[in-house]
Amino acid sequence: MYSEDAIVCNEEKIIAAWNAEMYEKYETETDDVDFLLSVIGSKPVRVLEAACGGGRILVPLAQAGHAVTGFDIDDCLLEKIGAKAEGLDNIVWYKADAVEDAWGSGFDVVVLAGNILFNIMSETDYAQAQQQMIRRAAGALDPGGHIYIDYQFSMHPGLLFRSSGEMVIWEGTDSEGNSGKMFLTEQSFEESTGMLSFVRNFDLILKDGRRLERKIPSKKHYIQLEQLHDWLDSAGFAIEKEYGDYAGNPIGETTGRAILWAVKKSVGK
Repeated sequence: MYSEDAIVCNEEKIIAAWNAEMYEKYETETDDVDFLLSVIGSKPVRVLEAACGGGRILVPLAQAGHAVTGFDIDDCLLEKIGAKAEGLDNIVWYKADAVEDAWGSGFDVVVLAGNILFNIMSETDYAQAQQQMIRRAAGALDPGGHIYIDYQFSMHPGLLFRSSGEMVIWEGTDSEGNSGKMFLTEQSFEESTGMLSFVRNFDLILKDGRRLERKIPSKKHYIQLEQLHDWLDSAGFAIEKEYGDYAGNPIGETTGRAILWAVKKSVGK
């Protein structure tokens, strides 16, 4: 007979595994990866990707000849990297918390892509956690190294989060036969603080017929561009390039992204 804690732990593992498979199924875009590769260039460099997930970005960086290291907090996603990285000897990945753990040092490029600055999970103040990631990136880079940041951006962020009712993020059946959906409800955005509140819902029918539901109240902090500029400056970065989309257009009313390429300044500069 399982204790209540053991049952909850096992259920959380089922949800995490299902969620990882759905992420792999739905997050298959390549235009962001191609653009990142074009910005980094063809000369092999040492790259660190924070919150690398299942290697959607990390593995193509290695395939392009760069020496890459990635980390993530999600075991289920990290397990997806091995099959993709087969035959590559220039790729390393490990489990770590992007906010709490050290990032190492000696890198030429740190990648914060895939909306990670918006999607991090932290028990501390959200904006402080985001700024901490910028500082961690600075500490991981050699002078002259670069940080690459890519996140969904709007000059009118309230429009991004206007939603009523249920917003399905993904749904489907995993390799274990568990099926269902993950969706958001109760979204609200506070313009003055940049805080988005919502409930993340998991509704699964397990292979044995049981129904498994979770409701997780969540908050995220939306970064305004000026705020990110300030954080980069205080961490010792100088912005070299900014783009609003993967076609290389400047950030504008309709471009939809904020993509920044900034250099870590040498001491005294």
